[in-house]
Amino acid sequence: MNYEYFISRRIRSKDGSSFSRPIVRVSVTGIALGLAVMLISVAILQGFQTQVRDKVSGFGGHIQITGFDSNNSYEPTPIDKNDAKISRIRRIDGILNVQEFGLKAGIIKTEDQIEGVVLKGVDSSYDWTFLKDKITEGRVPENKDTSAGNEVLISGKVADLLGFKAGDDIRMYFIIDNTARGRKFKVSGIYNTGLAEFDEMYVFGDIRHIRKLNGWDNNQVSGIEINIRDFNRLNETADKVYNIIGFKLNTQTIKQLYPQIFDWIEIQDLNVLIILILMALVSGITMISTLLILVLEHTRDIGMLKALGATNAGIRKIFIYASVNITFYGLLWGNAVALTLIFLQKTYGFIPLPEDSYFVSVVPVAIGLPAILLINLATIFICTLMMLIPSLVIRYISPVKAIRFE
Repeated sequence: MNYEYFISRRIRSKDGSSFSRPIVRVSVTGIALGLAVMLISVAILQGFQTQVRDKVSGFGGHIQITGFDSNNSYEPTPIDKNDAKISRIRRIDGILNVQEFGLKAGIIKTEDQIEGVVLKGVDSSYDWTFLKDKITEGRVPENKDTSAGNEVLISGKVADLLGFKAGDDIRMYFIIDNTARGRKFKVSGIYNTGLAEFDEMYVFGDIRHIRKLNGWDNNQVSGIEINIRDFNRLNETADKVYNIIGFKLNTQTIKQLYPQIFDWIEIQDLNVLIILILMALVSGITMISTLLILVLEHTRDIGMLKALGATNAGIRKIFIYASVNITFYGLLWGNAVALTLIFLQKTYGFIPLPEDSYFVSVVPVAIGLPAILLINLATIFICTLMMLIPSLVIRYISPVKAIRFE
């Protein structure tokens, strides 16, 4: 055992002076709280971004293929799905599913209420995974292969406003050539995603009703949705799709379709970055203060070690070893507290949020091992950098004056 490590253990031992022990505990607590706040902040940011992104993508897919003149209309110009070369798109690496859809603006009417909605027609191959998890009553519509299904899925907001529940019959009206045409549907289920802008708008049904109303053939659709496995490769995959489809068609990512939502999400990155910087500085300043106090308290010991022939570098090692020990326990407690709270929130969701304002009903959390390691390594780096500053004071301590120091 080298003497620097041995002496550093004596400095931080329980037999040390009554003055330094509380300071060391405060330092450990400061580092632990700083790390915990950083981990929780990143977990909330990533969880929030993932939740909102998945909800928005659940309504329109990650990538949409439409005509150039659609202009994001609720009744876009139809395209021929054969022009999209769907079979080739499905072979692109990272494609999860490809599904067609049709849109038709309409009105739901009751005896004393009316509500404007958009009927989104899908076929029997549509992936209901997203909406199945959001259903509060009933089930998803069953689209039969033989004839157009009359079941529709409506949102909780529309159901509450018009007084519908699962199993009720509803009547929708569509304007065709300046003439109102009605269709009778049955509510198979009610969903609630928390995205008011979308919940108030979309009713899900069979695409064959839209084709009949518009006079389309079986190959015509409003557009094609594409879902991908890795959202980080969104632009790359969209470019590949664009290079495959015909010249009459265009591709748009979910970020391009709803820029206001994703711009709002990205603003949160700046807020979390500020929190990370502040917490890192707090941990670093705490380490500087602790190390200065330890140096001040052991000034006479430093003088005696110098008188016995110890070098400045050797004495600095003593206090750096002590600081590393403090940092280690701070990281240990900080990780334990943060990961425990993240696990409890993810499992039980005990911290709620107003869903109308934040799109989610509870604080979402999600954090991966790379983020945890990166934050821990950054904390270690900053604390190590900060602890070198006060350790330089040791070189200016005179043995004679230090031995006589009270």
